[in-house]
Amino acid sequence: MEGIVEGCLGFLYDLLVVVCVGLLLLRVAEGRSVRWLVLLVVSGVTLTCLVHSSALKAGLVSVLCSVIHYVGREGVMLPTQNKAVLITGCDSGFGHDLAKFLDSAGMRVFAGVLDEHSPGALELKKAASPNLTVLQLDITNSSQITQAHQYIQSQTGLWALVNNAGVLGYMCDGEILPIKMYKKCLDVNFIGSVEITQVFLPLIRQSKGRLISISSMAGEVPLPGFAGYGASKAALISFSGAIRQELSRWGVKVIIILPGAFKTNILGSREQWDSAQEDVLSGLSPEAMASYGEEYIRSMQQRLAHMSSVSSSDTGPFLEALKHAILSPSPKPFYYPGASAWALPFLYRHCPTSLSDTILSQIFTSSDAQPAEVLNS
Repeated sequence: MEGIVEGCLGFLYDLLVVVCVGLLLLRVAEGRSVRWLVLLVVSGVTLTCLVHSSALKAGLVSVLCSVIHYVGREGVMLPTQNKAVLITGCDSGFGHDLAKFLDSAGMRVFAGVLDEHSPGALELKKAASPNLTVLQLDITNSSQITQAHQYIQSQTGLWALVNNAGVLGYMCDGEILPIKMYKKCLDVNFIGSVEITQVFLPLIRQSKGRLISISSMAGEVPLPGFAGYGASKAALISFSGAIRQELSRWGVKVIIILPGAFKTNILGSREQWDSAQEDVLSGLSPEAMASYGEEYIRSMQQRLAHMSSVSSSDTGPFLEALKHAILSPSPKPFYYPGASAWALPFLYRHCPTSLSDTILSQIFTSSDAQPAEVLNS
């Protein structure tokens, strides 16, 4: 019996070596370096000379096989020629940087902007190559979506749609966030993205291309102060996950990006904070005002300012993740660019809820600012 097991393990070892060689030949055919072939030869000789257990040899070679497969897959990129991408929300932030980045990489870029006369839109028109076209595209405006579709369809096909346009609304407790801010977050972050996706999917299906949605950690992890924004991004994640399965039969890849804390304009300006703050204060019932107090509500701006100060201004990890999502032959379903992007989802998934709630509250709320009713209790 022992001899039979040993013989089977020996056969498995030989089979895995053949698989490794096959993967390496594919890598070489794709223009990859032969360094992995050298590694396989060295590993094979080492295992033959030093390891006598067939089970151990089979296990080590299976690990090597996996490494070759995944590392090889990461490095190969599709050519950018004759590939067009539509990016929404290019006035500033991620969308603006991504439009320039993909333009410089040689792609045909359609940069949708909320206002084609904004400083960001004018900068794109001035600095970009002839392969970049700025389009007036408010994703909550059905007629502008239709016009953009007609224009792009008349010019070329479409390889990728990047649903990047988004709004934060305001960082505020869910009970007192005005309903109109909930509606705005849902209209832009979810409904607008769904509508533009439906309109452009026939072009994406035709090219067997990519649908990419920029979500947020707040859509995966409930964060205090982000009830409206997080709910809209959670809806986008759920929608993207459903159509990822539905569109796989056409060869369309659906990808979700959940960035860490990067410094973008989505947090808004002081003027926008002041306006949102007055909307919150003016819409409160007497009971809610008594419970929360004006001082606590005004402290929200300090939390926004703190978030802005600790966010990274280096969008390089985000841009590289998007490039991989758009041009890799085997993109990942989820990307977490940024130093902290994986940490909070990991904490939320694996820690007891009471512990994760405590940690998240300490990160995203201030012990110095408490609702009036809490302070007086």
